Amino acid sequence: MRGLTRTVTMVAGISTVALLAAACGGGSGDKATSSSAGGKAGGAVTVRGCNPQNPLIPSNTTETCGGNVLDAITAKLVHYNPETGAPENDIADKIDTTDNQNFTVTIKKGYKFQDGTEVKAKNFVDAWNYAAYGPNAQSSGYFMEPIEGFGDMQCAGTDAEDPCKGFTPKAKTLTGLAVKDDYTFTIKTTEKVSNMPVRLGYSAFSPLPDTFFSDPKAYGEKPVGAGPYKLDSWTKNTEIKLSKFADYSGKFGGKLDAITFKIYQDADAAYTDVQANNLDVTDEVPSSAMIDDKYKTDLPDRNAQKAVGVIQTITFAPVKVDPNYADPKIRQAISMAIDRPTIIKQIFNNTRQPATGWVSPVVDGYKANACGEYCTFDAAKAKAKLDEAGGFKGGKMTIAYNADASHKAWVEATCNSIKGALGVDCVATPVVDFSTFRGNIAAGKQKGMFRTGWQMDYPSIENFLAPIFKTGASSNDGKYSNPEFDKLLTEAAASTDAAQANQKYQEAEALLANDMPAIPMWYSTATFGWSDKVTGVKITAFGTIDFSSLALK
Repeated sequence: MRGLTRTVTMVAGISTVALLAAACGGGSGDKATSSSAGGKAGGAVTVRGCNPQNPLIPSNTTETCGGNVLDAITAKLVHYNPETGAPENDIADKIDTTDNQNFTVTIKKGYKFQDGTEVKAKNFVDAWNYAAYGPNAQSSGYFMEPIEGFGDMQCAGTDAEDPCKGFTPKAKTLTGLAVKDDYTFTIKTTEKVSNMPVRLGYSAFSPLPDTFFSDPKAYGEKPVGAGPYKLDSWTKNTEIKLSKFADYSGKFGGKLDAITFKIYQDADAAYTDVQANNLDVTDEVPSSAMIDDKYKTDLPDRNAQKAVGVIQTITFAPVKVDPNYADPKIRQAISMAIDRPTIIKQIFNNTRQPATGWVSPVVDGYKANACGEYCTFDAAKAKAKLDEAGGFKGGKMTIAYNADASHKAWVEATCNSIKGALGVDCVATPVVDFSTFRGNIAAGKQKGMFRTGWQMDYPSIENFLAPIFKTGASSNDGKYSNPEFDKLLTEAAASTDAAQANQKYQEAEALLANDMPAIPMWYSTATFGWSDKVTGVKITAFGTIDFSSLALK
């Protein structure tokens, strides 16, 4: 997962037998770039950053603070087009399959890691095996689940808190992976997976150099990839410095010599620095600057908006962590008590779209109103639903959020809406920064409700459902589990017909309305601001900075 917030008019969801250039549409008239071309080669820029949750290991990075850095320094089999999100071959020369279950991957020769070694087939296979092995506790290990042999690599001990304690899995490698030669390997999945090639551009599928395996801890502090930029230094809580990788041989490089991610504790400070030309790009304009389009006056000709593949949600703590919200009727009542349109108008100046389900409109297969009445504000129905559940017996309700981004205003407004409709006190609860916030959630310490968001990893309806709500999935923060939901996802993934697959995914999404593991809030729009020193500022379909086009004037 890329857990933050950020709907492009249309990006085709892909269900193919081989990696194809996906059909897609662009933005619907959104101003998405400062200039279509231009800028000089070289120079250095600064961009807004935030504290990564974990060390920078691709298979253990499931949020945007670390993911944005890894995207700049890694290369994968597949690259996603910045404008559309469509997959394009990168390290892969071709990915062939005739049955959506057996895939032959041929990689290009000459790609190098930043330690000087060549990227070979074994670097993918070894990396994926490391990610999949349960005792390695990689948060993105779940993405290897479709590959044959994954189950035998998982921990199944009796300790509920740590199933790996005193337990050794049956296998340390995936039987579905095999190296054929230096530039060819094969993938066999347990079931048919129609969009497998599309997934392979996600950072969890990055290759790892041989040096990683001798010291993973050291790698996490200074990762080595095969991308256009390399990491020079990481000063915790301050900055992450990157420089151009001279031996990068791909076609997705950038013009800049250096990029520094300056770590900010709040979005307002970053925005102020952009206004003063002390920061070159911020990918988050604070809510205070959204009111009456203030940011357009503050940053004339230095701002852009684009609808992107991101949804904002509020997740309920796992039942074991906080049983007060266990009844789906309570969850449904809370969702109906939230006046999304008013919050969007007052806080975001109508730059968001109220969510009517859990899947973003940017992907093929999106179905409007999947959430039904439970995502429509109705104070009377909300109170009646809460009464039907016997009321809320947990005292006050809470919604936690990370305080280093611009969430305070909308979380407080959401709590006020809930309190007004249900007559139950609701408190917005800040946590110092994103890293601490996500750490609390991962450790099962965060009670009540908490802010969540999903930035698509790859353009597919499946990506908005499986990684977040499937049993045991890597980003299943609420520990939701529904066998029927899981079954429908498996059936959808096996379908060779895109329409049939989408129907199954839609049926699965409909089940979420019954259980309400997370409340859909809105489909996000990325709003950027930049200094007068840069040009070529583009917002990708994922809501991130396109470093291939960014340049100094």
